Amino acid sequence: MTTASASFDNDHDYHSSANTTEFVVTHFELSLNVDFGSQVLQGSVTLHFKCLQQEIASERLILDCRDLAISAIKNSKGEVLDFSIEEVNDVLGQKLIVNLNGEHSLIIIDYQTSPTAQGLQWLTPQQTLGKKQPCLFSQSQPINARSWIPLQDSPKARVTFDAEIKVTNGLRAVMSALNDAKMPQDGIFHFVMDKPIPTHLLALAVGDLAFAATGPRSGIYTEPGLLDQAVKEFEDTEQMIQVAESLLGEYAWGRYDMIVLPPSFPFGGMENPLLAFMTPTLITGDKSLVSTVAHELAHSWTGNLVSNATWRDLWLNEGFTTYFTNRIVEAVYSKEQADLEWVNEYTRLKEEMQSFDLSDQTLPANVQTRDPNLAFNRFTYDKASMFVHELEQRLGRQDFDKFLFDYIQHYAFQAITTETFIGYMQQYVLPVYADKLSEDELLEWVYGQGLPEWFSPPTTHSLDKVRYALFDFEHGHSATTLNVENWQVHHWQYFLNHLPQVISQEQLMDLDEVFGFTQSQNAEIACDWFRVAIRNHYDPVLDTMSQFLNTVGRAKFVKPLYIELLVAGYQQEALQIYSQAKLSYHPSLQVQLDKILS
Repeated sequence: MTTASASFDNDHDYHSSANTTEFVVTHFELSLNVDFGSQVLQGSVTLHFKCLQQEIASERLILDCRDLAISAIKNSKGEVLDFSIEEVNDVLGQKLIVNLNGEHSLIIIDYQTSPTAQGLQWLTPQQTLGKKQPCLFSQSQPINARSWIPLQDSPKARVTFDAEIKVTNGLRAVMSALNDAKMPQDGIFHFVMDKPIPTHLLALAVGDLAFAATGPRSGIYTEPGLLDQAVKEFEDTEQMIQVAESLLGEYAWGRYDMIVLPPSFPFGGMENPLLAFMTPTLITGDKSLVSTVAHELAHSWTGNLVSNATWRDLWLNEGFTTYFTNRIVEAVYSKEQADLEWVNEYTRLKEEMQSFDLSDQTLPANVQTRDPNLAFNRFTYDKASMFVHELEQRLGRQDFDKFLFDYIQHYAFQAITTETFIGYMQQYVLPVYADKLSEDELLEWVYGQGLPEWFSPPTTHSLDKVRYALFDFEHGHSATTLNVENWQVHHWQYFLNHLPQVISQEQLMDLDEVFGFTQSQNAEIACDWFRVAIRNHYDPVLDTMSQFLNTVGRAKFVKPLYIELLVAGYQQEALQIYSQAKLSYHPSLQVQLDKILS
């Protein structure tokens, strides 16, 4: 067993400069004007905080920020406070040091964001579906909240907030707070989040947004031209909520609304409380990709209710959520679909194991001195999910469900570390199930590199027909002879991901002509096919793939395709496509691609 992060203080958040051991911000009041002309947010934030060590109270409050223009800071008496901004590094941005002058309750910061803020994307009307109005949306995870609000930008620093957002042009503002679709669109929007949330879940979107309900406590915000499709695709949301509640207890947040954003949104979904952000690439017309909705909903318990204390501990969010997603899919759709998705998780994990250093194949993400974006990998998601699946198998589903329910209730509205979780297991689980799970096995799963030697991969007979087709294709059968009757998207993904590494041009052309992969409107299938084609220099895909990379900004698709282009020797083509597409990508994704392509 290897503990690669043993030299680090596992309780310390290495991705925040804030002095959270001395002060904790508990609430803020935000007042911002949205200026599409200058592409900035301008206004103020009032931070309410308390001193954790009264006897040795510091006179300096240290906050995280990135490229913010601070014009003034005052205390509750209206006194102007001295402050300084110090550069930390390219990853963490800056730190804002405020001399408190004896005031240990609140400060008011007047500030303005940068047009290039990494946590904000400003879209022109042409970059939206309607082509008439601009759009703005945030992406605070993992450490981009500091680029639009000066704060303690750490998962440890859970906050409540009130906000007033002023917009023009008849646009609607929505936030990760209680949204009222009937709120007058008079240019001033008010929001309240009365439950403490991690700062990476702070979210804002502004645009030409319509609303429709999908249930008594759920609904969709999106551009008018996409609303009907989105509602139809996500019409099972209320059923998903009910299934989730039956497993993990009452939904704590009141409403579960979603906003379907333009294609430049860099993730499949983002679990912002009360307003999950979704990519339009999920809308296929057949509900084949709605497990992402289940995933973001599952985060309402594992990630939003019980959250990671640092980005090293991301697996506590994503592993349990990925497992929980599978349970929702099984209950709402079918066990076959759930098993297919589980096997595809394992396929993705195996692929990533081939390219990652062993030291990075642990559940805790060893990113303490690196970009926290690197924590978002198949080990914090899929290896962690495999671990949770094995816990279920060892304990039995009935006992495991009781464990999961008790665990969530025990740590509700808290941020915990990997070691906190292990301590919980040692106290409450291992003594009861000593005959089913040992401490050594638990520690091997968490700190061990790769997968435990005893691990048995998930299987499903639903893939037998795909394996037969792969065998036939590898032995010279033409595409027209392959039996693909009743295949779902997951069957096609398995087929594409298990094709031989080297395929002739004739075989690629045969597949493409029969199955139309290059023109697929399903982004998952298109991306998997493009990777096969690039790897084998099947140039007929290049124009279509270029269009794909110019219109889709989801990092899950974009990053692997650029990497595949570089590996296959298409460096000039990659740079040319990126020069055309760069401005359509979210700023946080641009930073990552700049490093990859340089």
